[in-house]
Amino acid sequence: MTIWVTLEMRVKDGAFNALSAFLEENLPNVRGFDGALSVTLYYDAQTRAFLLHEEWLSREHHQTYLAFIDEHGVMAALLGFMEGPPKVTYYDRLVL
Repeated sequence: MTIWVTLEMRVKDGAFNALSAFLEENLPNVRGFDGALSVTLYYDAQTRAFLLHEEWLSREHHQTYLAFIDEHGVMAALLGFMEGPPKVTYYDRLVL
């Protein structure tokens, strides 16, 4: 069963254009990582709320990915565009 992961953040004032360029460069790496099934982005320009919605094969796959981007400085670079750390929530997909 797959999982959905959401990461909720707020973009620093004036940082959205630079964030967009960063994401365009890095999203292919996320989407190609072992266990990644999909990544969708949402942004509210009025509030600067930013949501990453990801689907992964398992929580372990996602946590392996987080460790990888932390070790390689990608997470620090992403957080440089944000007002604070993300709120990360894991959801088990229910099929009823």
